[in-house]
Amino acid sequence: MMEDQAIDWVIRLRDPAFDDWETFEDWLTADPAHADIYHAMALADEGVPEMLVAPQAPATPAKVRSSRRVWLGAALAASIAAVVGYGMIGAPHSSPYQIETAPGVRRLVALEDGSSITLNGGTRLTLDRKNDRIATLDRGEALFAVVHDTSRPFRVTVGAATIVDVGTRFNVVRAGTETRVAVSEGAVVYNPDSEAVRLNVGRRLKAVDRDPTIMLGDIAPVAVAGWKNGRLVYDGQPMREVAADLARYYGQPIRVSPSISSRPYHGVLSLEADGNLARLGGVLDARIERDGPGWSLSGRE
Repeated sequence: MMEDQAIDWVIRLRDPAFDDWETFEDWLTADPAHADIYHAMALADEGVPEMLVAPQAPATPAKVRSSRRVWLGAALAASIAAVVGYGMIGAPHSSPYQIETAPGVRRLVALEDGSSITLNGGTRLTLDRKNDRIATLDRGEALFAVVHDTSRPFRVTVGAATIVDVGTRFNVVRAGTETRVAVSEGAVVYNPDSEAVRLNVGRRLKAVDRDPTIMLGDIAPVAVAGWKNGRLVYDGQPMREVAADLARYYGQPIRVSPSISSRPYHGVLSLEADGNLARLGGVLDARIERDGPGWSLSGRE
């Protein structure tokens, strides 16, 4: 009976138009076992092949603020935190070490548990020799392919935020005070002890330090970490973000004209090994010219 109710809630909460949060809260708090069984059913639901779900049109990113829904997400995620007993990099029994890639250089890191991390150029990652289930992305971009372990969820620290896997393949970008997360398999929970934003496959997130607003949107799973296969896919990202991605991949600085910095770009960029960005001018509908050791990106006259 309880499992049937939990499955019913999992199905109902799939609907983006769901708004019966008070009833859900009442059911969740009526019995301490409800949160556990709901969480188990939600994890099982992640195993349903995404191929069976009809593709949906991209949604306009939504703003997430503190709300009843966020509180409920935190209550559900608390069961994760209670089981984990997270280790901290820098704790008394930790043994941290750093892996860093030069701009334009990529590197694959294989972990003992079977998980792997692929670092894009200009990236620094901190790991722990005594706990291969925690990592800190100091800067840059990394693709995490995580072997799921319910008793020891994988945790990534980015700035002041924490990302916890739920059986996952996800990409994380840390640029200045901005963090971007995109999921191509499974799911992650962003900041399980506060906002508790769950990102399922095909969802992305953008957050800025000390800004309570979190931007959410859709992304094609095949577009996540496209840089790993020499391809970048965009659906309205600003030109400054496109330039930052190219600079990270090629290891060459790119200066963006303020006049096109916020201009959205839709399209696919094929990344050639020669690093000659001039050929991308037509695709981006912009001028790309040599500028000292790097490039300048400006609008067409």
